[in-house]
Amino acid sequence: MRLGLATPTAIIVGVGKAAGYGILVKNAESLEKLRSVDFIVLDKTGTLTKGTPSVTHYQEVGSTKANLLQILASLESQSEHPLSHAIVEHAKAKNLKFKPVTSFTSISGQGLKGNVEKTEYYAGNTKLMTELGLSVDKSILEDFAKQGATPIMLANKKQILAYLGISDTLKDESSQAITDLHALGIKVAMLTGDHRLTAEYIGKQVGIDRVLSEVMPSDKADEVSKLQNEGYKVAMVGDGVNDAPALATSDVGIAMGTGTDVAIESAGLTLLGGNLERLPQAIQLARTTFRVIKQNLFWAFFYNIIGIPIAAGILYPLYGIMLNPGIAGAAMAFSSVSVVTNSLRLKYAKL
Repeated sequence: MRLGLATPTAIIVGVGKAAGYGILVKNAESLEKLRSVDFIVLDKTGTLTKGTPSVTHYQEVGSTKANLLQILASLESQSEHPLSHAIVEHAKAKNLKFKPVTSFTSISGQGLKGNVEKTEYYAGNTKLMTELGLSVDKSILEDFAKQGATPIMLANKKQILAYLGISDTLKDESSQAITDLHALGIKVAMLTGDHRLTAEYIGKQVGIDRVLSEVMPSDKADEVSKLQNEGYKVAMVGDGVNDAPALATSDVGIAMGTGTDVAIESAGLTLLGGNLERLPQAIQLARTTFRVIKQNLFWAFFYNIIGIPIAAGILYPLYGIMLNPGIAGAAMAFSSVSVVTNSLRLKYAKL
């Protein structure tokens, strides 16, 4: 009876405690694995940052009489990407009208292309420009990176026409959450498709241990696997559709409550409200819960090792002592109560 209570009572109290802190635990297995995690991978957009990017830089470099911002916004209006929304909203604020776009194509992890007024244009990151064989002005990228801006370039087949920088504000709690994770002995990596310089700038702001930049959406799960192959127990924290494979690949997937349904379904834990401060609290709770389970199991085994031989009459031949059934029943009930009481201490644990 006591062995049967030792684990489930602690798990139930632990899961209830987690819910009170805004941490939803899908199953006991996720809570168990979370206690041994020693490396956490954080997706940048929507996890470390607020996920509400805005245009902060714009610089034209190409020789053309066309309204380049209008062309760029027209292309981006065909996409559902958060950065595209930022560009569209920037254009609307300037009262620009969108032009018709034909032959639109989204290029995964790089950008997009389409025809505007019979001319083919491309909009995207440095990978896309490199594949087009176009030379990128590194001084402009470095200037953007110093201010934490993600570069987007507009180009035709011959040259880059304009550089646009988009910034996403860090969440207020991001820096403290990472400090708390370090205090728990956990290393932290940031996973992003951003340019290396921009990613490193953001990583330094919050104290990231390892920056994984310019990662294609399809390669996120591979980056998690690389850390696992290094011997780490890895938790992945994300909120987007393209984070789902990485969440499933990690030892423990953790979704932001403000994220997509696909991400939440793929994860073992969900942080309600997208509050990153709940992450170190979840890890601390997992460790405390399984410490209580070990205590419960110790006392349950200890009681059985002592009590069962006495109940079987091992002391009767030597001392004539027999365990009264009433006393034995009371002792068993007391031991069960002690296990439950020890588990209930979790309700008052400070995280």
